[in-house]
Amino acid sequence: MSDPNRPPPFHYPSYTSSSSSEYPGNEATFNDWAVPQYSQPSYAPSVNYDMVAGFAETPTGASSMFSGERALNSKVAIPRSANPSNWTSSGRVSRACENCRDQKAKCSGHRPTCQRCQEAGTRCSYGDRKREKMAKQLSDLTNQKHIYEALLEDVCSKVDSQTAQHIEQVVNEQRAGNDQAFGRKASISLSTVREADTPTDPDPDPISSLVALDYINEDFNRDEKIQAMGFVGEHSEITWLYRLRRMLERSSPVTPSPVTPSPKESWDRQSVASVSFFLDDSEIPVIDNVDPMQRPSQMLADQLVDNYFSIIHPFFPIIGKAIFLRQYKSFYSTPFVRPGKRWLAILNLIFGIAARYCHQMQSGAQDASDDGPLYFSRAWKLSMSDVALLDHPNLQQVQVEGLTSFYLLSVGQVNRSWRICGTSIRSAVIMGLNLRNESSMVVHTSKETRYRVWWSIYMLDIQLSVMTGRPPHCSSDFCTTPHPVPFQEEEFLDDNVAQIITDNESRNIFMEALSSRSSTKSTNEVTTSEGFGPPMSYQGNQYGQAAYNAVDSLTPNTSLYFLCLVDLGLIMRESIDTLYAPGAARKSWREVEIAISTLNSKVDAWLSRLPTAFHFTHGHQAFERQRSCLAFRFYSAKILITQPCLSRLTRKAPGVEIPGNFCNTMAVMCVDLAGQMLDLLPDSPEPSWVYRVSPWWCVLHFLMQSTAVLLTELLLLTKAGTVQQRTAWEKVTKVSRWLAVMSTKDLSFRRAQLVCRDLLSQNSLKPDIGVYADNDKN
Repeated sequence: MSDPNRPPPFHYPSYTSSSSSEYPGNEATFNDWAVPQYSQPSYAPSVNYDMVAGFAETPTGASSMFSGERALNSKVAIPRSANPSNWTSSGRVSRACENCRDQKAKCSGHRPTCQRCQEAGTRCSYGDRKREKMAKQLSDLTNQKHIYEALLEDVCSKVDSQTAQHIEQVVNEQRAGNDQAFGRKASISLSTVREADTPTDPDPDPISSLVALDYINEDFNRDEKIQAMGFVGEHSEITWLYRLRRMLERSSPVTPSPVTPSPKESWDRQSVASVSFFLDDSEIPVIDNVDPMQRPSQMLADQLVDNYFSIIHPFFPIIGKAIFLRQYKSFYSTPFVRPGKRWLAILNLIFGIAARYCHQMQSGAQDASDDGPLYFSRAWKLSMSDVALLDHPNLQQVQVEGLTSFYLLSVGQVNRSWRICGTSIRSAVIMGLNLRNESSMVVHTSKETRYRVWWSIYMLDIQLSVMTGRPPHCSSDFCTTPHPVPFQEEEFLDDNVAQIITDNESRNIFMEALSSRSSTKSTNEVTTSEGFGPPMSYQGNQYGQAAYNAVDSLTPNTSLYFLCLVDLGLIMRESIDTLYAPGAARKSWREVEIAISTLNSKVDAWLSRLPTAFHFTHGHQAFERQRSCLAFRFYSAKILITQPCLSRLTRKAPGVEIPGNFCNTMAVMCVDLAGQMLDLLPDSPEPSWVYRVSPWWCVLHFLMQSTAVLLTELLLLTKAGTVQQRTAWEKVTKVSRWLAVMSTKDLSFRRAQLVCRDLLSQNSLKPDIGVYADNDKN
């Protein structure tokens, strides 16, 4: 419905240009566009607008008609009053006062009081129409607010008590915010509104992460150090640490420094890369004169291959184990076999990842030689050089790029790993691995292997997305690849397993039955159909009966673990899209709370479905590494979901009421989850435990994610001398000990230790923490 008070649409006048060029990019034409030229067409008759507007008296002695000496188009002067103080003259002003506008009378335009108001003795005001329009809009919005509040009060009487209480809480919070806003100055110009909508401050206040999602305030092309890390998004613990440091710097009293930092040092400290603990700013040692066709001795190669498939493959099954081992044995047993370059690249990347693991497992890792760069250089020359990247991808190229990304992650090159993983995702999409394969030309074992290739790089992409705070590379809406089946590769040729894999109906029934199995039912040993039989609707169905029989006979294995990992990873992906995408900045806090509650319930439901063999505390000893990996990822997912509530609390000044029970509850849960994640570590630092039990290739990320939460609680939210403060400090002290011990093996841990020490040094808000910090140094 159109507004009768709205002015008619403005039609832009036609612009003329003196330039001969007609292209908008021409400089002269662009300048002409900047200043419209209202020119009169040469073919139109000349018009005297002063004469048309009002017939002026002709001078004495002149004829009322146009004389022959006067040109037809000459202008007639409008006589002005001899007395300039006579406000009733025909002189016009650009703006009339409010009283004259209301009476539709001529205004002299004198400031501060026009002559009409001065003679009448009334107050003269030249009001701002924009301000009046804003006031009218504000009044309309206030009326609408009252209508909505009345509607919500009416709804409260028709819903359950819990929902009614939440509605009342939200309404009260909005009223309190409005009252605080109206306590400021009433005069707000349009320029102020524009400044509020557009963040012009190069270093805005480090407020809630949900507020700073849709813009950046840093030049990521400034120098090589900034480029090495690049953009870091809001769901990365690096950004959480950076915002915490900025808050502490602005809250602490300014003390003069004995040495004035240089402008470059000041800029570097204001960059998010200043708190990064990864090694992206160091070069990748690619050996130029390496021979890509060389191979290690068979004894060393066997050791590296065994380590890879026992340590890495269960968590990253991007390689078909059975077919690769056959090819590997043929490669070493037959000297004249010459496989393709991509296969050799895969072999060397397996050597490189396994060599990295063996190097870190040694007691003096820094002094011992590391053959990982040697194998990586061979693989890079074989299939990741400039010429190879121009080739069209195939399945082996997807595997090469995925393994390259994993190797870079294991050596702390997170930025490069994220980029190469994106290349692997795109190569996989070119191969159609993101979709279900119904081709009759591909055998079922190959289809299942390709599904695992896709889910391996998809899960790696989600992990890197959380670490860097960047969006995942492929939308879930473009993925129809079935979930990986929980069978070992050696079982793919079994008739019962083959029937489930090849038939979509059997596969869907099997996955549904596996998901609906009770979480309390143990899968440590073979079960029977007495406790878990098919529903009546499937008892006469051949496919349904076979699917339920397969569920009953299923025993825990690494493939079942990988399926659990995929389920949890998809929830993490949904959390990133819902809570940390730039579109989340336009959501109301109530919508964010609903999303947090829903996602938190999904993670809890995942935990209830987790097989007993993979339980974090009392699972099967044979799956100790799998249980540890699932535990770290579970707590990481919960922290990712609840962290916006903790970030919201950091914006509240001391003594101000917490903004809602839900936010407070989730913030407390976030801190508790961070402590529980650190409880996974032994009390005494033991580097061998990291490489023997934990996901060593990204364990530093999990430690710093929980540490960022605990430092926020310790330095911003807890009161001095409370139990919460001492508990948080005990956890932070434990992390400090671990970082100190691990620093001897990995430079990334050393950098993380320096970041934490820098934050703890800014402890003016909590003076008694200094005592703990001094004790920790000893």
